[in-house]
Amino acid sequence: MNIEDEKRNVYLVGLMGAGKTTIAKALAKRLAYQFVDSDHEIEARTGVSLPTIFEIEGEEGFRKREAQVIDDLASMGGRVVATGGGVVLRAENRTSLAASGLVIYLNVPLQTLCERTRHDKNRPLLQVSDPLLKLKELHEQRDPLYRSIADLVVSGSRITAQSVLQLLLKEMKKPWKR
Repeated sequence: MNIEDEKRNVYLVGLMGAGKTTIAKALAKRLAYQFVDSDHEIEARTGVSLPTIFEIEGEEGFRKREAQVIDDLASMGGRVVATGGGVVLRAENRTSLAASGLVIYLNVPLQTLCERTRHDKNRPLLQVSDPLLKLKELHEQRDPLYRSIADLVVSGSRITAQSVLQLLLKEMKKPWKR
């Protein structure tokens, strides 16, 4: 049985700047699934930006909102979801993702992530004096969690979104372990 037989969700996980949104949009189009960006869903539900949520409620408040969105999405099917980079920090999110869909970890080198995110003011955790050091810390904390739920790990920085898309479409035709 492959992913398309069940219309299960497909989740893209990884650090900020890994390309989750770009690849998820393209994958959703190819699969004729609905595209959802969990961070955008949180903004739509609250009516404010992520930096505003972090400023008012802190990271813990944001994580509670994120867990509710993930729980809601996990109860639906036929979606390709670009998750926020910290989605794996809560055990209940990891459980929901692993149980309700195919989880793909986009593992991109830290220098590439830093280059992609360095001018983005919509990333509250990177508004620090040394964003590369912060990305290194986040990677050390989150990489084992991403790997613990990933059905597929896609590594590399020089591969294009199109080549990742082709790889994913090929891999998704194979029998799926969950």
